[in-house]
Amino acid sequence: MSETIEHSVINPLKINDDVSDIDQWHEGRLILIDKPLDWTSYDLVHKCKLALNYNLGIKKIKIGHAGTLDPKASGLMIILTGKFTKLTDSIHEYAKNYQAQIFLGGTTPCYDSERPIDTYYPIGHITEGLIRETALKFVGKNIKQYPPIFSAVRINGKKAYRSAHKGLEVITRPRFVDIHELTVRDINLPIINMDIKCSSGTYIRSLAYDLGGSVGSGAYLYALSRTQIGPWKLGDAMALDDFVNLLKSSA
Repeated sequence: MSETIEHSVINPLKINDDVSDIDQWHEGRLILIDKPLDWTSYDLVHKCKLALNYNLGIKKIKIGHAGTLDPKASGLMIILTGKFTKLTDSIHEYAKNYQAQIFLGGTTPCYDSERPIDTYYPIGHITEGLIRETALKFVGKNIKQYPPIFSAVRINGKKAYRSAHKGLEVITRPRFVDIHELTVRDINLPIINMDIKCSSGTYIRSLAYDLGGSVGSGAYLYALSRTQIGPWKLGDAMALDDFVNLLKSSA
């Protein structure tokens, strides 16, 4: 990791913190936000920037995030302001924790619920034992996976999803990721609930798709929540409304 960041060194913004010091926003703040479902990561950053402008009068400020979440995923996002935006890459390298719901018996073009099921598969042959045994095969280092064609990976300099939306043929290159932990919490077919800890760059959508194929069926990511990034946890995050209200109270 290019720069080690200790939890004790960079404490996230708290709901009762004084946020009136404009200079502190430019020096840098780290904010943990629970991203709502169906929002893009850009939507969340933009809303935070507008809130700083409207409530504190901060018109120009560097602001970004340290790790994208798909629109159909919710959960922890780290928002960085000012000089802390320089830490984006080093924070992004931390392992991520997720709670995933996987639908077994169908696939979608984007590997999640953003698009309808395009193909159905049988699941009558699938047992709980088969699911748990197969899931273990995805734990370890250098797990091979192909990013979904509806993703932001670049192919010849262009984001894959732009070509996919146009109906053009898209072939993504394989990548190798680390799945540190994968726990099947419960199975109530067609839904499988899992806890996953993985390296940066892992596509849980691809993991769901690959798991379905490995049990002789098909699968897609039905729901996803990011619960942790390195030392920062979803339980310490605030809703966007709480963040906005905090700014209003100091205006």
